Amino acid sequence: MASENPTASEYIQHHLQNLTFGQHPDGTWGIAHGAAEAADMGFWAIHLDTMGFSIALGLLFIWLFRKAAKKASAETPSGLQNFVELMVEFVDGSVKETFHGKSNVVAPLALTIFVWVFLMNLMDLIPVDFLPTLASLAGIPYFKVVPTTDMNATLGMAFSVFFLIVFYSIKVKGISGFIGELTLQPFGKWMIPFNLLLEGVGLIAKPISLALRLFGNLYAGELIFILIAILPFWVQWALSVPWAIFHILVIVLQAFIFMMLTIVYLSMAHEDH
Repeated sequence: MASENPTASEYIQHHLQNLTFGQHPDGTWGIAHGAAEAADMGFWAIHLDTMGFSIALGLLFIWLFRKAAKKASAETPSGLQNFVELMVEFVDGSVKETFHGKSNVVAPLALTIFVWVFLMNLMDLIPVDFLPTLASLAGIPYFKVVPTTDMNATLGMAFSVFFLIVFYSIKVKGISGFIGELTLQPFGKWMIPFNLLLEGVGLIAKPISLALRLFGNLYAGELIFILIAILPFWVQWALSVPWAIFHILVIVLQAFIFMMLTIVYLSMAHEDH
C-alpha cells in the first residue's frame, strides 16, 4: 500500500493495479511502483501477476485432467473422473450442436477455453485483501489475482481465436474465397469498398467483442468486491456473501459464452458459401 491508512480512492487504485515489470525511462529494468511508472514502461511491459496466474491455472487444468485420465476406471470412477467426464460430455455436446464443419481442433480448444477461463474467473471469489496482503508482506507492491480482469489477458485469448478464424477461413475457402467473402458481400462487386468496410468491421469486431465482454463483466465484479471491502466489517458480510453467490453464475456464464462464441465463429469460418 502507498500508506498504512489509505483513503478509499488509494485503496481502490491499489487493488486495480497490476504488478508490472518493464523498462524504466532511465533504461533500467524493474517493477513499477504506481500506475504512472507502469504507463511509462510502454507496450512491452509485462503484468507478472496476470502471466503467473494464467500459466499456473493452465498447468492446474492440465494436471487435473491428466490425473483423471491416468486413473480412469470404468468400474469405480473417482469423483474427479466423474467431473472431468461431465465437462467433456458437456463441451462435446455443445460443439456437436453448434459446429457444422470437420475439425479435430475445435472440441479440445472449446474444452480448454471453458475450463481455463472458468478457473481464471473463479479467482474472483478469493477475498480481495487475502493474497495482496500476503504479497505486501513479501515486499510485492501490487498483486491482482484475477487474470480475466486484465484486458491484456482477454485480448490475448480473443486474438488467438481471431487468428484461428482467419486461418480456417483461408484453409477452407482459399485466399481468393476469403478475399471474395470480404469484398463481394453483401452488395456484389459494384460495392467492393463498402463491402470491405462492412465485412472488415464485422471480422475485427469478433475478437474485440470476445475480449471486452469477458473483461467488462469480471472487472465490474471485482470492483464491486473492492467497494464492499471498503464498507464497515459488519456490512461486508451482509453484502459480500450474496454477491459472491450471484457472482458464481457470472463466472460460469462468462466462461460458457466465451467458449460458445469461439465455436460459432470457427463454425462460420468453416462454412464455404
